[in-house]
Amino acid sequence: MITPLPDNTTQPDAPAPDASGVAALPPALAAKKPRAKKPKRPPFPVKKPLRVLVLIDKACDFPDDTPDIDLDAPDLKLPPYRTELSVYRALTAMGHEVRKLPASDDLAPIKSAIDEFQPAVAFNLLEGFHDYHVFDQHVVSYLELVEQPYTGCNPRGLTLARDKAITKKILTYHRIHVPKFAVFPRRKQVARPKWLEFPLFVKSVNVEGSVGIAKASIVRDDDELRERVRFIHEAVGTYAIAEQYIEGRELYVGVTGNLRLSTFPIWELVADNAPADMPLLATERVKWSIAYRQKYGITTRAAVDLPAGHDKLLPHVSKRIYRHLNLTGYARLDFRMAVNGELYLIEANPNPQIARGEDFAESALAAGISYESLLQQILNLGMQYSPHLIH
Repeated sequence: MITPLPDNTTQPDAPAPDASGVAALPPALAAKKPRAKKPKRPPFPVKKPLRVLVLIDKACDFPDDTPDIDLDAPDLKLPPYRTELSVYRALTAMGHEVRKLPASDDLAPIKSAIDEFQPAVAFNLLEGFHDYHVFDQHVVSYLELVEQPYTGCNPRGLTLARDKAITKKILTYHRIHVPKFAVFPRRKQVARPKWLEFPLFVKSVNVEGSVGIAKASIVRDDDELRERVRFIHEAVGTYAIAEQYIEGRELYVGVTGNLRLSTFPIWELVADNAPADMPLLATERVKWSIAYRQKYGITTRAAVDLPAGHDKLLPHVSKRIYRHLNLTGYARLDFRMAVNGELYLIEANPNPQIARGEDFAESALAAGISYESLLQQILNLGMQYSPHLIH
């Protein structure tokens, strides 16, 4: 079991965890009377067109004449370029001068595009480099070295948040509840620690996008654990992490900002037509198969009927997590809420999927921020960011 260390880096008035499983609101914040609602923020204006270089994974490239995606089409399997197409089309429609650059294994084309196109900002949609899922952090480091402004998270935040084990260790130190877990390296015998009790949830330690996640990811004995860990090692090609499976609701909180942070309404994964015994997981099929979503009524929407105080607690602790992990730009924080109301941070996702109609964009829309305004905010944050802000 991971034993929390003294939180020497927390501010003197940092709250201790309460029965919900995360730090309670500070007394000053909890005692505040509700303020009158302010008018919704106006859209982020496009004061002048910008040159925007959109960096995308080569596997997510698309022809310029690609039709828009019809989410109501029957038997649709979402294409891998959904986010890239959404962002590219929206930025172009907003009046920006946009150029997309597929990247895979060579920095030279990126430098050439920067020298030739001279973008005001690079919109970073990379999820890897050299076919390795965490190498996008090095591309971002390169952008900083050549002093090219970019959107999304900085290299340090990407490094900390993309490794699910490191994320959990840091948050345990800061007294934020995470599931108990163990990491299983490749080419080593799978030996479960005695303190790690079933059921467990097995996934890649650093690959995002629900890759390798299915119903079989929940394991209930050592044989199932060994089989699923072996699957992650062989099919995904990474270390596996097995963490305590939290039965309950899956909640998402979108956060934007560099120093001054904002959160979007709390969002939830739901399945209106699923059998009562079906575990609600964001599997690969949930992420990419419209037919599967329609069959079980799976969608994401504003969370309702939360325990008293959670509507304030979740945004508060989300901002704490965002800062503890040195995140910038924008991120989505994934929580599981147990039946008793305890909250556990499952994953922190810097640069989450921002396709039109996905949960991040939809939760922003619920806050009165249109898709175009959201992208403009992300551009503005990228141009305002400096490495000196967090170092």
